[in-house]
Amino acid sequence: MELKEFDGIIHRCFRCGYCKFTYDYSDFNCPSYKRFQFESFSTGGRMWLIYALMSDQLKWSEKLANILYACPTCGNCMENCRFDKFNDFLVDIIECARAEAVKNGYCPENQKVLLERTTNPEFYNPYGESNSDNEELKNKYDLPDKAEYVYYIGCTSNYRQKDLRDSTIRFLKNAGVNFTLIDEHCCTSPLLRTGQIEPVKDFMNYNIEKIKETGATKVVTSCAGCYRTLKVDFEKQGINMDIKVYHITELINQLLVENKIEFKTEYKKKITYHDPCHLGRHSGLYDIPREVYKTIPGIEFVEMERIKENSWCCGAGGGVKIGYPDWALEISKERLEEAKETGATILSSTCPFCRTNLSDANNKFDMGLEVIDLVEILDQIEIVPRSN
Repeated sequence: MELKEFDGIIHRCFRCGYCKFTYDYSDFNCPSYKRFQFESFSTGGRMWLIYALMSDQLKWSEKLANILYACPTCGNCMENCRFDKFNDFLVDIIECARAEAVKNGYCPENQKVLLERTTNPEFYNPYGESNSDNEELKNKYDLPDKAEYVYYIGCTSNYRQKDLRDSTIRFLKNAGVNFTLIDEHCCTSPLLRTGQIEPVKDFMNYNIEKIKETGATKVVTSCAGCYRTLKVDFEKQGINMDIKVYHITELINQLLVENKIEFKTEYKKKITYHDPCHLGRHSGLYDIPREVYKTIPGIEFVEMERIKENSWCCGAGGGVKIGYPDWALEISKERLEEAKETGATILSSTCPFCRTNLSDANNKFDMGLEVIDLVEILDQIEIVPRSN
C-alpha cells in the first residue's frame, strides 16, 4: 500500500478530536497525545500534517518525521473515530507516511537499526542475534520434517522470550498437535511498522517457501505481531499465502471446544489480562483468549477498567520501544497501575512483545506484579490429550 492510495480520504478528517479519548471521554486513550499534549501528536493532527506534505504545503524535516514516529500505532484512534469510511485506514495511513519518510531520508536513527540488523545475513532478525535455523530445537523436541502445522516462533520469542517459545512447543507436544519448525526469518512486522518496506516482500516469500516445504497447511504463532503480519499484512502486500494462520489462543480454544485436551491440575492465582493491540484492535480477537483463561481450573480471572477495544497500549509497538524506550516504559507503567487496582497478582498477555515491555516496566518501577504469558501458565499445569 502507498500513501497516494489514501489521497481521496486523508483531507476528510474532521479534526473533531474523538480519536484521542477513552470510551467515556474521561481521559485520553491515545498514548502519544497524552504524553506530548500537542494536537499534531494526535491521529487527527497527523492526518493534517500528512495532507500538508502530500499537497506540498509542508516539506519533510526531522521534526515532522519524529511526530509521525512518536506513535505506537495501537489503533485506539480507529475505535474512537466517528467517520466510519475513514477509521479503518488510520494506522495504515501513518505507516504509509513513515514509508514516505524513509524514502525522503527521514527515518529516525534508532529505527534504522531494525533494517540494518534484519537484512544482515548473519541475523535476519531485528535483535542482531545470530540466526537460528531452529534445527537444534527440532532435534531437542523430536519434531518431524513434514507436518500439518508450522509453529512460527517469531523473533521476540526466539531471541528474547525463550521461556515463552519453549512453553509453546511443550504445549503443542502435550496436546498432540502435529507440527514442526522452519528456518524462519523475521516476519517483517518491525519493518512495516517503521516504514522500511523495501525488503518486506522478499522476506515474506522466503518464509512462505519454507512453510510450504514442510507440507503444512496451517501456521500457528504465539506472537500477536507475527499473527497480524502473516494474517493481514501479507495480503496487503499482495501476497497470497494460501495457508491458514492461527494465534496460539485460537488453537488452544479449538482444542478445548473439540474436547481434544483436558486440564488435569489447577492454577490457583488471581490474574488479569492485557489485550495486545495487534491481537485485539488490529485483528479482533478479544473473547477467545478470555475463554481460555476462564477454562483453566483454579484461576480467579478479573478485568481491568479498560479492556478489549478500549485497552491501554503496553507501549512497545510501532517502533516506540526502540525509538523512545523511556516513554515506552511510561506507557506500560500506566497499564501496570491499572492491573494492580484489580487486586490481581499476575498480569498476563498473549504476546511476547507485550510481555517484554510490561516486564521491563514492572522491574523498573518495582510494581510487584508477575508478568507472564498465557502459554507459560499452561506450562505449569498438567495437560493431557483426549482420544475420541
